Order: sequence, then structure tokens, then C-alpha cells
Amino acid sequence: MFSSRIFTLYPEYFPGYLNKGLFGKAMSEKIWNLETVNIRDYTFDKHKTADDTPYGGGNGMLIKADVLAKSLDENIKEKEKIIYLSPKGKLFDHNYAKELSNEKSLNLVCGHFEGIDERIIQNRNIEEISIGDFILSGGEAAAFVILDAVLRFLPGVLGNENSTHEESFENGLLEYPQYTKPQVWEDKSVPDVLLSGDHAKIKDWRLSQSEAITRDRRPDLWQKYKKFKKN
Repeated sequence: MFSSRIFTLYPEYFPGYLNKGLFGKAMSEKIWNLETVNIRDYTFDKHKTADDTPYGGGNGMLIKADVLAKSLDENIKEKEKIIYLSPKGKLFDHNYAKELSNEKSLNLVCGHFEGIDERIIQNRNIEEISIGDFILSGGEAAAFVILDAVLRFLPGVLGNENSTHEESFENGLLEYPQYTKPQVWEDKSVPDVLLSGDHAKIKDWRLSQSEAITRDRRPDLWQKYKKFKKN
């Protein structure tokens, strides 16, 4: 079973949609589980103070190292991966989601305010991960994104195991356009090649579409793809 654990000041946000649909079915079948840890339960005073002002001044508050450390130490086993969801972290992508799906357990720390004390990142060997170049009000939204992307790779979660091999980014390209019934809708018809029954032509068409879309919308991915093809 793949175990996930969320450290947050707002445990009521979870599981949210993660116990619905395919993810909920996989959870009931014990393919994965989700535990939430309320960081505030590990505070040291009657006011349950989990944050304080940053040394050196500045806006906002930081989650205290001693409080967060206690919440981690009392819940995490040795050598389990810990990730802090941070805008200054390494950029999360498809390949890293696949890599994380091979872990037995995954611990996600949701920051709030201005973040967390730097010392706990260093002392607990916490990896910083960002889901994009933008700022969120807290790490909870990012935690949903990480888990959604990772869980799809767990055997038995998706109804069709081939789905992950045909999605955007799997081969370095964005996905080709998809169509379903009705065949004609608002005077637009499904491309003839998809109705031909010629699987070789369909495969070629889908590849050409993926290449064109990637070249137009994501020049960065297109350059990586061209280098990969050369090798």
C-alpha cells in the first residue's frame, strides 16, 4: 500500500475529492491511504501557537521549527521522504510524479503565512518542491496536485493501465486532440482519419498533431523532444 501523509494547519481540507471516483475506489481497495496531521496539535502552549514573526523583520509569519519538527518526529518513520511545498523548490513535473509513485510512503508539508523556519528543512532533510511559478495562499492546493499526479501511476488506480502511456508529457509531447460521439456536432466533423480504421495512419496522425501542438504551445518541450529524437 502507498501511504501518504499531509502535515497541515487545516486538516479539514482533506481528503476532499481524493476519496471520490477512481482515487476513492483505490483507497477503499487499500491501494493507497491518506492521513492528515494537524501541526497545531504539536504546539507547546495553551494558545496552540504554531507560528511567529521572522527574525530580521518582514511581513507575515513563519511556522515554528520546534512545532513542525515535533509533528514530523512523532509521525514519520526513518528514511521516509518528506516534501515541503514551496515556491522556491524544484519544479514538479510528470517524470518526478512517476518517480514518487515508487516510494512506499510520501509526506507532504503544507506551509502557510510566509513559510517555515529554514532550519527544519536542513535538519530533517526535507526536499522543497514547487508546482509552478506562482504563489498560493498555502500548500494544501499544491498537495492535492502532487497526490493527484502521483496516484495515477499506482498499479490498479486507473481503470485502463495504458492510459498513462498515452497522456501529455509521457513521450515528451503534449497530447493529440481527442474526439467522441456525435460524429458531427455544430457542423464540425471528427477528422476522417479517425474513422478510417487504419491504425497505422491514426498513429501517424496523432503523432503529427502532438508534435504540432507542442511546437506551437510549448517551445521548451519541443526543443527537449528534438534533442531526444536525435539521440
